[in-house]
Amino acid sequence: MTQSVAPPRTVGFGGGSLFQINGMIGSGIFALPAVLVAAVGSFAPMMIVMGLILILPIGFVFAWLATRFDGTGGPVLYGQAAFGNFIGFQAGWGRYGSGLTALAANTHVMVSYFAALFPVLEGPVIGPIAVVMTILVMTVINLVGMRSSVNALGVLTVLKLAPLGILVLAAAFGSYSAPRVTLPEFSQVETIILLTFYAFIGFESVTIPAGEMKSPRRELPRVLISVLIGVTLVYVLVIWAYLAIATEPTGNDNALAGAAEIALGQIGTVMIVLAAGFSIMANNFGSLIIMPRMSYGMAEQGMLPSWFRRVSPRFLTPSNAIVFYGAIAALFSLTGGFAALAAASTLTRLLTYVITACALPVLEQREGRTNPLHFAVAILALGSSIWVSTHASEQSWMTFIGFVVVGAGLYFIARRDSAETVSR
Repeated sequence: MTQSVAPPRTVGFGGGSLFQINGMIGSGIFALPAVLVAAVGSFAPMMIVMGLILILPIGFVFAWLATRFDGTGGPVLYGQAAFGNFIGFQAGWGRYGSGLTALAANTHVMVSYFAALFPVLEGPVIGPIAVVMTILVMTVINLVGMRSSVNALGVLTVLKLAPLGILVLAAAFGSYSAPRVTLPEFSQVETIILLTFYAFIGFESVTIPAGEMKSPRRELPRVLISVLIGVTLVYVLVIWAYLAIATEPTGNDNALAGAAEIALGQIGTVMIVLAAGFSIMANNFGSLIIMPRMSYGMAEQGMLPSWFRRVSPRFLTPSNAIVFYGAIAALFSLTGGFAALAAASTLTRLLTYVITACALPVLEQREGRTNPLHFAVAILALGSSIWVSTHASEQSWMTFIGFVVVGAGLYFIARRDSAETVSR
């Protein structure tokens, strides 16, 4: 299939930062502070820093690899360059499938947050309609251009982070003081470190739409590391504010809203509930921007049917990939069958991390210029990814294996169709 048009490079440092911020910050920031404080008390902010230390080697591996590629696909391209098409496909397929199921599941969660303020959304008919319409509207915005998508994502990011900033300011300028930092029981640390690691996953999504970034080899490394540090600071400040304000910290999912009520009254509760809903919406919208670019990039490499490569001549967006992703997510949201699939989301991301960590030293060794620092950091990244994967549940592993098997089948079907097209 001859590609006559391609998506233009319109995304700069700011747009890339929005992709990464919203890949990392969803609903977790509203529940994790209370969970961490309930588990380790005043040491909770330091646990976030430990989570950064655990994820940082993986971040550096992605940053170094990003300097080598300027096409769409991210980890798909990294895996393909190092290990061939099949491994490259697996680096992207599981992430794509889990992103699809997470989009369907998270939109239901988003509607449930808004339903706390607008009870009509709890209805058995209105609720599912709201979920489907939300996905379809976000799909249309994404379809009409990358610029409009980045602008909409920027607005959603402000709507979700501004209330958290207000809460931090209320803690800083109110008559509150956080307790002294004390070490937790070390028997609890391993489980809690896993929670903090999960707070950072999703950062790698920014590498996928590199083909639409102005200078991806220069900008992506800067975005990856600076946003990882920036999100760490956001988590630390929010947890500090919660520690300062909440007189009796609990692990309740709504505890952050309770702290806001103490500091700001009923308006504080409303503010945090709305922020949580908009946060999930921004996370979902970011997924709708990024994940279709993964299937587009995979089609460019012959890993998926060329139908996914079509670019709208009017809007210059990968229209077929976007419509497919949005439509399937909307249909899937009506089935209620996404819970088991979403359980494997973390493992599919970890597979991406493992393949990427292995790709860097392989590519450098092939070129005859292995960098000792890069090799050591890649080993750390590989070790942390494998360690986290050993703590996954049996259900997650079984679902993950199913993802891999289905993906392998789709890959070989696509390769066979590609070969038949060439032979004609």
